[in-house]
Amino acid sequence: MIENLFPPIPSEIILTFSGFIADEAKLNLFLIIISATLGSVVGAIILYYLGYFLNDKIIKILKLNKNNTNKTITEFEKSGKKSVLFGRLAPIIRSLISIPAGIAKMNIMEFTILTTIGSFIWNTILILLGNMIGENYLIVSHIIKDYYKPLIIIFLIIYILKKIINKNKIVTISK
Repeated sequence: MIENLFPPIPSEIILTFSGFIADEAKLNLFLIIISATLGSVVGAIILYYLGYFLNDKIIKILKLNKNNTNKTITEFEKSGKKSVLFGRLAPIIRSLISIPAGIAKMNIMEFTILTTIGSFIWNTILILLGNMIGENYLIVSHIIKDYYKPLIIIFLIIYILKKIINKNKIVTISK
């Protein structure tokens, strides 16, 4: 839950380490996945309600541009369900996607179901990966840590370029 509320805490490290510990201590992987998913969902719901109840205030607290925020909410309303589900699979976004969902007043049941599915997938992959890595965990965690920020920057650049290209497309209707 805490890593969801504070995006700088990397779930990639925490969850893979949990898988590693499960292997070492012979713990039940399924229970670890369920508890991680439950924590993720609780954290996401807290952020959802921060957006829901503090919409304009959260924008000021986070020093977000009101016009850009309104555009983001409009875009979110178009693809909100997809962004909640798939956003759970992307570092940093997995936490922050809850805020626009709350601001847009997305149905809480849909939000919770999509968040649970996305979190379950993410948590399962990382915990099983940590479990399979076993004793090589420390080596892999350093590699992940070194490439974590550059990967996010690459994904953001691709996203921005895609938006620019889509905005500049000329639509023609052929008869």
